Amino acid sequence: MKDTKRFCEILRNRSCEHTEAMKRVNDLPAMMVSILRQELDSMIRAVYLLSISDFDERKRLIKQTLDGCKWTELTKNGKSKPITDRDMVELSNKLQGWTLSVYKFGCSFIHFSNFHGYTSVNPFTQIDSDEQNNILDHLRYYHGGPMNDTPSFEELARYFPRVFDKIAGNLENYIKDLENNEVIQKA
Repeated sequence: MKDTKRFCEILRNRSCEHTEAMKRVNDLPAMMVSILRQELDSMIRAVYLLSISDFDERKRLIKQTLDGCKWTELTKNGKSKPITDRDMVELSNKLQGWTLSVYKFGCSFIHFSNFHGYTSVNPFTQIDSDEQNNILDHLRYYHGGPMNDTPSFEELARYFPRVFDKIAGNLENYIKDLENNEVIQKA
């Protein structure tokens, strides 16, 4: 349990730093999205761990983090394969329904892309219409807007602190569940 406690402490410390960063960069929307994406990274890891009912396996993955190693799992052939962000995002998306949208949009700001030209071209218009609708549906359902179907990036940015708060709140609940050895059912 000592490793789980340390792991949860690291997750909380990272989240606290993200919370402070969001307050400081409220006029830098690309940085806000990057921070959202980092907070989501913590959340998907917590969700993934909570989906594992074998506590020895959960402890092994936690130890891999504490040892500075990437997560791996054994295949049916007995070989070790990496657990990817995609694996974790897909699992979390089944449970949350919005994780994939935030993840994909956030990756465009974590990695250098055309989205960084947001002062001249709205990144929202550069994603496909299904993804736009998915993002708008979630922003409207969870955060009350925007009502405009073609919001500017500045308009979207007004919702980033609320999205962050949603992710951070979910993360804190998942951390408590990890501390209590809870298991969530895979969808």
